[in-house]
Amino acid sequence: MQPEALVRDHTIYSCVMGSRAFGLATEGSDTDRRGVYLAPTPLFWRFEKPPTHVEGPADEQFSWELERFCELALRANPNILECLHSPLVEHVDETGRELLSLREAFLSRRAHETFTRYALGQRRKLEADVRVHGAPRWKHAMHLLRLLISSRDLLRTGALTIDVGDQREPLLAVKRGELPWPEVESWMNRLATQADEASRRTPLPETPDHRRVEDFLLRVRRASALQPDPYDEVVQGVVGTRDVGQR
Repeated sequence: MQPEALVRDHTIYSCVMGSRAFGLATEGSDTDRRGVYLAPTPLFWRFEKPPTHVEGPADEQFSWELERFCELALRANPNILECLHSPLVEHVDETGRELLSLREAFLSRRAHETFTRYALGQRRKLEADVRVHGAPRWKHAMHLLRLLISSRDLLRTGALTIDVGDQREPLLAVKRGELPWPEVESWMNRLATQADEASRRTPLPETPDHRRVEDFLLRVRRASALQPDPYDEVVQGVVGTRDVGQR
């Protein structure tokens, strides 16, 4: 089965991410699409396993196989967790709805570490731009601030909200370069400190609910294994032809 066919025929959940999901879209903003597909279980019985992710087939589209998606979500990968909480859902089937019902099972205090580590990496790039070019890439600075706000609020409330709400205009001002870099730096520092403080009394559990997620994945794999597999029909047809030729 071709990767594009997995996305086309077996997607269980797809959404819009990026600026449009964050409430930061402006005229000309791209439409970034993310999705989760369920590779049929019989594909895993072959030597060549189905891909863990697929780019395309459309521009700005990226999808993960369900198991890989769950693995990354359990590790509190920021991009994956945010994908689960997009307000712009384009497609969801019964399995996808069950995946969305597990949103809170993926959330844990590990998010503080992963969001902070990702933010530090992005900030180093911005600081390098300032040293070399005298200014950061302002769009990237805006998105880093957005991530820091989301992380702080997740630790404070135990819920992940990715739409920036009333922070839209201040963040867009950063994107336009209307705030001096030292002021943006100070804002980043405040958000990081607030996230650290929130982490000490967060309502989030220490670890995600691995058992609940694994039970879901096993049930889905078993159900998929019972579905008719087009590959089996091809093999049976070939075998049947050989049998006739040998009689």
